[in-house]
Amino acid sequence: MVGAMSEDRQAGRQSRSGFEAEAPAWQEPAAIAPPGSSTASSATASDASPAASQRLPDNAVSAAPGRLTRKFRHWWRGASPNLRGSVFMLGAMLVYAVMVAGIKHVGQAIPLVQILLIRQVIMTMILLAFAAGSLRQALHTDRLGLQITRSVFTLASMLAGFTAVVKIPLAQATAIGFSQVLFVTIAAVIVLKERVDGRRWAATIIGFVGVLIMLRPSSDGLDIYALLAVFGAVCGAGITVSVRKLAASERTDTILLYQGAVLIVLLAIPTWAWWQAPTANQWFWIAVLSLFGTAGQWLITRAYQVGEAAALAPLDFSRLLLASFTGFFFFAEIPALTTWIGAAIVIGATLYTIRKNARIAAPAAT
Repeated sequence: MVGAMSEDRQAGRQSRSGFEAEAPAWQEPAAIAPPGSSTASSATASDASPAASQRLPDNAVSAAPGRLTRKFRHWWRGASPNLRGSVFMLGAMLVYAVMVAGIKHVGQAIPLVQILLIRQVIMTMILLAFAAGSLRQALHTDRLGLQITRSVFTLASMLAGFTAVVKIPLAQATAIGFSQVLFVTIAAVIVLKERVDGRRWAATIIGFVGVLIMLRPSSDGLDIYALLAVFGAVCGAGITVSVRKLAASERTDTILLYQGAVLIVLLAIPTWAWWQAPTANQWFWIAVLSLFGTAGQWLITRAYQVGEAAALAPLDFSRLLLASFTGFFFFAEIPALTTWIGAAIVIGATLYTIRKNARIAAPAAT
């Protein structure tokens, strides 16, 4: 979840800078027709013959979905951009929860590189299908080296983050992944030469204290898989910084297509070397997690196209609740107290950093 959410959030946040202007049809909201008057006949149904009145329940039941659809469309048209973005964001969290559960389930028996390759092939095929009309534009890039660098960060983040998901409790892996924002602060200073004030540095240090609590150091050392979750967050910060540099000139579909090409090439050989024939049940779950991962990509991209990043970012922490629920009910995992304490510290520090960044960005935008 750490790797996939990192790449998808960053691709979504930069999608305003080129992708939306020439977005394929699947990126645009469906046209909403005004409510019709087709339900008027139901108002006179009670005045009809007894036989007709006996059919009223069937007619009412068949008309109910249409009324609900029209009410939803009316509500959707009147909703604020941030509310609509929040709906897309929460939808993305739900489908990603299913994807992560699928990876944790299948990853017990199938090599992770094999799962990621199949997932990436399916996602890339879907992207190619929707970008077919503008494929030449989608494949054009002026930053090939940076595209490859970002894709390598994505692969490393996926391998580290999903390995942690398979090996340690979902809630712990998810909570450690929230530390990505803290690493972005450091990377922004080193790579992007951004200025960070004392309060943001203090929030970053406090956040790392929370990470240390979740790692639970002891005389036996640190859990290697928990450290992999941290490494996944570091690579996620690399994704963020590289996307910030790409956002000025590159389209979202360009970034995702080059990511697909690089990941397929890098994963092909280890997948061939360690291939294990999936069972019918495992093929089902691999297909589900691939399709849900693609759906999550679309939902989170739409979320950041419609709503403001600062308003949507806090919803990302719903992942912890979903991960705890999934881990408890499907994998019999009970998060340790240190996970909740550390997560609370990291989330607090991260929220402060996000809101501080939003206040800094607002005057710059004007």
